This record gives sequence, structure tokens and C-alpha cells, in this order.
Amino acid sequence: MEYDQIFTICYLFNEKGEVLLQKKARGFGQGKWNGPGGKKEKGETPEESMLREIWEETGVRLNSWEMRGELEFIFNATKQHFFSYVYISCNWSGEPKDRGEGEIKWFKPTEIPLPKMWDDDQYWLLDLLSGKQIKMRFYFDKDNKITDYKILK
Repeated sequence: MEYDQIFTICYLFNEKGEVLLQKKARGFGQGKWNGPGGKKEKGETPEESMLREIWEETGVRLNSWEMRGELEFIFNATKQHFFSYVYISCNWSGEPKDRGEGEIKWFKPTEIPLPKMWDDDQYWLLDLLSGKQIKMRFYFDKDNKITDYKILK
């Protein structure tokens, strides 16, 4: 399947079991909390993209990671079709800091700000963070709200 854009996201865990989220400073999704990440560039593998994006956005180098999810996003109003690989990492080096992409903050898994995130996150994020593999497709309306979703095999 052909996508308009491919993204990578990585959720970092610290030694307290907290998750690092970033409040997007500009562009598509501005003001929403999400895991750090971004657009895959031409010629990059998903892992290369994820490692580059994490470094650019937080100053952190990942030592190990695990791919936990594949998400498709269909925006009916704009006819856009996006795909995202979702990773987690508990083994990284450096001190995460905002490098101009948006505020970063550690959250306890029980305090994830779902109402301030993308509408689809309520359907999968907590499962992913608790160790499950996720493969889903989401359909959005003109207001970026979910109209339907499917669990994929």
C-alpha cells in the first residue's frame, strides 16, 4: 500500500517506569502530546528514522529498542493516508531535553494526558505501553476525530 507519509514514534521509559512525551510546538498536531518522532526520510529504514528523530528532538541516543506497533491513519476529509511505526526503549543514553520541537515531560503511565493527545491514542496507547503489540487502522473526520477503527492482523 502507498502512503502519503511514513512516521516513526518512540516512547522512552525511565528507571521509574515513566514515559517521555512531547508537546508538538508547530505543524500538524501542534499542541498535542505524543511520543517523540517524526517523518521518515527517503532512503531511511524505519529504525534509522526513529533513531535520527529521537536524537534530533530529545538529544538522546538509544542503546536498544523494540518495535511494538504499526498504525495506519486515514484522513477522509483530506484524502491523506499515513503510516507509523511505533517503538519503545528502556535503554538509552543522555538527558532528554527540548531541542526546539516541543516541551518534553515524563508521565506516569496512569497519568498519560489522553484528552490532550491524538484521538486514536485512547484506543491503543495504554495497551502498547503495558507490553502489547498493536496493529490498527484509524479513520478520521474533518475535525481529526475518530469515525471508525480496525484491529489488523
